[in-house]
Amino acid sequence: MFVCGDLLDSNNKLSEAMRGVDFVYHVAANPDIRLGTMDTRLDLEQNTLATYNVLEAMRISGVERIAFASSSVVYGEPSVYPTPEDYGPLMPISLYGASKLACEGLVSAFSKIFSFESWIFRFANIVGSRQKHGVLVDLIYKLRKNPRELEILGDGLQRKSYLLVEECVEAMLYCVEHAADSVNIFNIGSQDQVTVMRIAEILLKELELNKTALKYTGEDRGWPGDVPKMMLSTEKLNKLGWKAKHNSEEAIQKASRTLINEIWKKPADH
Repeated sequence: MFVCGDLLDSNNKLSEAMRGVDFVYHVAANPDIRLGTMDTRLDLEQNTLATYNVLEAMRISGVERIAFASSSVVYGEPSVYPTPEDYGPLMPISLYGASKLACEGLVSAFSKIFSFESWIFRFANIVGSRQKHGVLVDLIYKLRKNPRELEILGDGLQRKSYLLVEECVEAMLYCVEHAADSVNIFNIGSQDQVTVMRIAEILLKELELNKTALKYTGEDRGWPGDVPKMMLSTEKLNKLGWKAKHNSEEAIQKASRTLINEIWKKPADH
């Protein structure tokens, strides 16, 4: 059964939709970190308050198991790379990151007070089919608009880990099946990094654009709140028994081919 609704609505539709449910996968959120710089309430509402509403509806409806999609940005700019789950203190540098950390706190508190079982997943950069934002999508739309020149935010040296969306889902399901603490926190990602500059090179090769000029905006990061360097430790996940099949560059290459097929021949919508 599909129920269309808004997690911010104050009516009982959410609680009613959860009746008879035994597990909640909560992945709804504002997905674009940059939007928080223009609307400072956006992440508070769409991430933190929406998550509270989900948890409260679970409590009312007697649902006691939840998997929550968090993010690597809760770490802020850590001094330890790869960054493990027990790193701290957690000091996000974006409102998105702050809201995700607040959500983690709510999930943990509801779990302890109301005997929920919870799985909190801190994602690396997830790429692949039906993606609507992120570096690959942004670059593809820029190239559609002007294939002769490609603007790259920052200096191109930002280094992050990337994981295919299908592998991310696989890892989530594996953790739910094999980890059984009251609150389970896992990083989900690959074990290496790739630069924005290299991502642009891969994309241009896939599009057979060999004369495109690259233009960098020059800062050390793409926008205020962007974390220029990210690499998660996946040791805990690997010890549980799951490991990514593709490294970051392979994930970018496969996702590039998928997104080119989904976007390149369609009318631009932004």
